[in-house]
Amino acid sequence: MISLFGLPKKVIFCKKTLVSNQRPVSKVEFLSSKKTKSKGVFIDNNGISDPWKYSRIKKKINYNEREEKLLKLLSKYRSKSGDYDCIVPGSGGKDSCFASHVLKYKYGMNPLTVTWPPIFYTDYGKKNFDEWLKVGKFENISAKRNLEQTNLLTKLAIENLMHPFQAFIIGQKLYPIKVALKLKIPLIFYGENEAEHGNPLKDTESSIRNNSFYSAKNLSEIRLGGLSLNELNKEFKLTARDLKDYIPPETKELEEAKINVQYLGYYVKWMHQEAYYYSVENCGFRPRPFRTQGTYTKHISIDDKIDDLHYYSYYVKFGIGRATSDVSQEIRNDHLTIDEGKKLIKKYDGEFPDLYFKEIMNNLEIKNSNFLKKLDKFRSPHLWIKKNKRWKLRHTANLDGYCD
Repeated sequence: MISLFGLPKKVIFCKKTLVSNQRPVSKVEFLSSKKTKSKGVFIDNNGISDPWKYSRIKKKINYNEREEKLLKLLSKYRSKSGDYDCIVPGSGGKDSCFASHVLKYKYGMNPLTVTWPPIFYTDYGKKNFDEWLKVGKFENISAKRNLEQTNLLTKLAIENLMHPFQAFIIGQKLYPIKVALKLKIPLIFYGENEAEHGNPLKDTESSIRNNSFYSAKNLSEIRLGGLSLNELNKEFKLTARDLKDYIPPETKELEEAKINVQYLGYYVKWMHQEAYYYSVENCGFRPRPFRTQGTYTKHISIDDKIDDLHYYSYYVKFGIGRATSDVSQEIRNDHLTIDEGKKLIKKYDGEFPDLYFKEIMNNLEIKNSNFLKKLDKFRSPHLWIKKNKRWKLRHTANLDGYCD
């Protein structure tokens, strides 16, 4: 059976969290198509995944000791003159609200918030962003993107990779680094530790992100929307200067700046529900006024209209959708049982996000029918089978797939 994207041919679901080994975990820089090799979440012979193991380790962490480490770190960088002493990337979601507010009002830091704007802001997402800055009294630098280029790269990423979020993710990762370099602010704080989303267990031992992730040694290896810089230049007359927002700084420049990238979730006990409640109380954050399509939540990743389409394409490529992602995290946090999670996955995983679909296709100049035809080409044969003109998953967390 053919497996696309370098994922395991045998589909295994974690007995504890319901996530499958098809969830991709990339171990090298995502900008380089030549070197990127996706591997799924590790699940051992007993059917237990690394995300579950980390959730149990997390319960044994002495957060008083971790906070002592945090205090020492912050004292090293804290400004005595009131100048910016750290950067908190974000767009006003629950995580950036929590991280920035705690750093400023509990630990006495002077954070500069930095935003790579969503591709297509939702009205409620933009309102949350404005409230975040207003209520928290945060100063902010937001990228002034070339919208035409952003839309083009997003369109290419959909057509060539079925990855609606690639342009956003690249900009989101690189822009705070570039602001830090320009303003000489050497400390960057994200919210959740990467391990909260299921990255390999061995990656959780350090809170510091390998800075090589944000840098480039060879521009010829960079691909945007599935195309090299040379191809983008030949076909669309785009130069490296035009695409500067999407090209990482040189490794040497980043190493000399000694930028320290940290996760607040390494030092404080991080629960996404608690972060949500905190952001509502302290930053004016409000959930979506309706349930997010593809899942049962209203408050996670709600600022971009294309977000829902991204998760649907994720479901098509990897056989697990947005509900599975939310359920897995809630089970790891002991907020859901396995049975509850299975019911939610069965009800919501794979729901097509039609709310903003036509608007997104119009803005990107993609025909609806062309998108749907292209989508089917990214269904891996080891995950999907077509019967009676309908696609069916071969395996599901509920063990009711076509081949289960």
